[in-house]
Amino acid sequence: MKVAGYDQRPDLSRMGPTLLIASALILAIRTARWPAIFDENLVSSELDQEIDYAVLLATRTLSRLIKQKESMFPSRRVERYEPGEDEDPA
Repeated sequence: MKVAGYDQRPDLSRMGPTLLIASALILAIRTARWPAIFDENLVSSELDQEIDYAVLLATRTLSRLIKQKESMFPSRRVERYEPGEDEDPA
């Protein structure tokens, strides 16, 4: 196969920090009124649920934004290939 051209696509490898920051902000807002006590030996299923929900919200929001506003995010050139004369495209 040979390179037929290039497409601009969002650089998903650079979206990790964005997703982490968005999740942390959502979690901070949702838990802002919780008491400020922390016990390292205490397992909090309620906090785990809040973390899961924050990640879900951030992921869905980022996914929707990438789908609708792709030009808003950093992008990279991705090769577009076409089959050669002796290759089967299937």
